[in-house]
Amino acid sequence: MSFLSNLINGISLGSIYAIIALGYTMVYGIAKMLNFAHGDVIMVGAYISFYATQHWGLTPLLSVVVAMAVCTVLGIVIEKLAYKPLRSATSLAVLITAIGVSYLLQNLALLIWGSNPKNFVSIVQLGKISLFNGELIISDVAIVTVLCCIVIMVALTWFTSKTKMGRAMRAVSEDKGAAQLMGVNVNQTISVTFAIGSALAAVAGILLCSSSPVLMPTTGSMPGIKAFTAAVFGGIGSLPGAMLGGILLGVIEIFGKSYISTDLGDAIVFAILIIILLVKPTGLLGKKVNEKV
Repeated sequence: MSFLSNLINGISLGSIYAIIALGYTMVYGIAKMLNFAHGDVIMVGAYISFYATQHWGLTPLLSVVVAMAVCTVLGIVIEKLAYKPLRSATSLAVLITAIGVSYLLQNLALLIWGSNPKNFVSIVQLGKISLFNGELIISDVAIVTVLCCIVIMVALTWFTSKTKMGRAMRAVSEDKGAAQLMGVNVNQTISVTFAIGSALAAVAGILLCSSSPVLMPTTGSMPGIKAFTAAVFGGIGSLPGAMLGGILLGVIEIFGKSYISTDLGDAIVFAILIIILLVKPTGLLGKKVNEKV
């Protein structure tokens, strides 16, 4: 039963990574930039949900809505102020800016909410499921996390393939210049992409802290890095790849910590990523793109 328990925990953790990775891969696929501040938007979403339930008296579901709204606005503001002026800049300049925005958010959180860890109360209170006479227990957070990941993936797939804005996103991801000539508002499309990615980050932050109830200004740093790893693992720019990479990463991490070494769990994850990229540089579901010179 320990194998099944670890597998379920791995899929649950991987689903959180997948939700975060979907935000990463959408931004990269459309804006062709790596938003390393994404992990800190996760932290902001968790803090908003925490204060909404513990201090403002909102219901858990309403706190999720408020956190998503705040993070959506935050994502749009970050894109407008930090990234839009660098639209034609080098990738190195954008990368350094993203790192700077990440540290800015962390330090603002430190000033606003302090350095003391907060005990995050799970928003999911459905009760655990016991199977095989109590030998296998599945937490309510694990079930909700996996369901949320599936629903988000299905919704994003439908949105990008069936809606006008989704088709605009795909057009911009293929060729910004050609999309603009065809009447697509590139700036608006990129802003919507950041808004969706940041809203997903809020959901991921709340689910993350519901399963690991310690909240502090650096909460989103390592999950953000691992989710970026998951996006690269699955094939950055691919929505199915982000989901597959996130779930595989979570399973590998849990099994590595359970059967090899708790201390080496993270090292095992990144070592496997290196091996995968040596064999298939584009990731599991990534496609090779020929650069025009």
